[in-house]
Amino acid sequence: MKLNELRDNPGATHKPKRVGRGPGSGTGKMGGRGIKGQKSRSGVAIKGYEGGQMPLYQRLPKRGFNKPNRKSFAVVNLGKIQEFIDAGKLDAANVTEDAMVEAGLVRRKLDGVRVLGKGELTAKTAITVTGASKGAVEAVEKAGGSVTLPAAAE
Repeated sequence: MKLNELRDNPGATHKPKRVGRGPGSGTGKMGGRGIKGQKSRSGVAIKGYEGGQMPLYQRLPKRGFNKPNRKSFAVVNLGKIQEFIDAGKLDAANVTEDAMVEAGLVRRKLDGVRVLGKGELTAKTAITVTGASKGAVEAVEKAGGSVTLPAAAE
């Protein structure tokens, strides 16, 4: 088989219907659109229209509110921090947001990094992050470490 011999399967393709090309074509004059009305005009798109019935998007209840300026934090659990310290990817004495990104613990900082208390932390660590849960702060202090948060977050 050569490139010039390639063909589609018979019946797989159809010639486009040539609309508005005289009465002999079967789709002349109005081009299969009928007489007058919105649908006979060009540039008409009636996507959500249900013919006088209340459209679906109006029938469904709308609830809630999405805050446009909400902050989105990268989340890290204490167990993961401990794993990275054990593997030697993080320095326990200085765990910062930038160090976490460099080590691959967090993909990107977003609006900051927030530490959550899931997992065990045994190493004495000094963590500097944007946010932390109460449980996480307690667990770090119990292990003999400290959590530094910016003044505004406290």
